[in-house]
Amino acid sequence: MRAMFGALALLGLLAASPGMSPAAAQSYPSRNVTFVVTTTPGGLTDVLARAVGQRLSQMWGQPVVIENRAGAAYALAANAVKSAAPDGYTLLVTETGMFTMQPFLTKDRTSYDLGKDFLPIGGLAAIPMALIVSPSMPAKSVRELIALAKQKPGTINYGTPGAGTAPHMGALLLANLAGVELTPVHYRGVSLALNDVIAGHINMITMGPSIALPSARAGKLNILGLGSTERIAQLPDIPTVGETVPGYSASVSFGLFAPAGTPREIVAKINADMQRIADDQEFRARVFEPQVLQPLPGSPDAFGKYIGDEAAKWSKVISDTKLQIE
Repeated sequence: MRAMFGALALLGLLAASPGMSPAAAQSYPSRNVTFVVTTTPGGLTDVLARAVGQRLSQMWGQPVVIENRAGAAYALAANAVKSAAPDGYTLLVTETGMFTMQPFLTKDRTSYDLGKDFLPIGGLAAIPMALIVSPSMPAKSVRELIALAKQKPGTINYGTPGAGTAPHMGALLLANLAGVELTPVHYRGVSLALNDVIAGHINMITMGPSIALPSARAGKLNILGLGSTERIAQLPDIPTVGETVPGYSASVSFGLFAPAGTPREIVAKINADMQRIADDQEFRARVFEPQVLQPLPGSPDAFGKYIGDEAAKWSKVISDTKLQIE
C-alpha cells in the first residue's frame, strides 16, 4: 500500500519540505520550465500538458518546454524528473494511475511513491469513464446489464487496450462491486476495441466518453452510465453508474508533480497559477468541454488526498481480483 500511505503522509512532508524566501518564490521562474510527459504527442496527457504549459508560459513570461518520454510503464519520464534538481524547473505530467494502480499491478512492486519520490502540485483534470455497450445488447440500462450478467455469468465480454489499463480496471471495478463475471478481450488500442463494440463483435467497454459521443449520438453505441460521482454538466441526461451500483466511481485523472524536496513555496505558486487557469471560462470552454473533462481538487494537499483515496480503492480491486501484470 506504498502509494496510498505516501499520499496520506503528504501534509507532513510538504510542511517539512525545504523552504525559501518569499522574494525568491516570487521570482520563480527565472528561466525555462520543462514538463516531462509520460505519453507520446497527441494523447490526452500531452494535450493537457501543452494547454496548461502554454498558459503558464504566458503568465510567467518564461517558456514551458514539453518533453515527451513515453514508455517503460511511466519509468522513462518518472526517472528523468525524479533525478532532476528539486527546484521547480523539471516537472512531471502523468496520469495518476502511476501512483494509484501501477504500484499494485507488478510482482516486484517497481513503482514510485508520492511523498518519497514526488510531491503533488495539482490536478490538471479528470475524465469519467463511460460504460458503453453495443446497440445489439438487449440491456438498455446499468441495472439491465447487471441482471443479464447474473443470468449468463461470463458470457458478456468487454474490450480493453491491455491488462491493467484504465478501461480494464473500470470494468473490473464494476464486476467486483456488482458481483458479476465479465470477460475481458484485450486489444492493442482503445480505438480498435471501440470499433468492435460498434460492430457488435464484443459487448461493451469502459472508457472516456469523448471519442465515443459522435457514434452514440448517431445511434451506433449506447452509453449506459458514467463513472463520475455525480451527473456532469456536459452530459446531464446520462446517469452515473453509482446510481445503480453504490460506490462505483472510475475516472482517468491527470496531474502535475515535482521531485521530492521541491520548496513548498514553489509548489504553492505553481498550484495557485494552475487554479487561475482552471477557473478561466475561456480555457474551460476550449480545453475541458470538448473532452468532457472535469476539475480536480485544488490545493496540493487536497490533490494528494484524492490520490491516496484512489490508491486505496484500486489496490483493493487488484487484490480482490488477483490481477498481476508480468
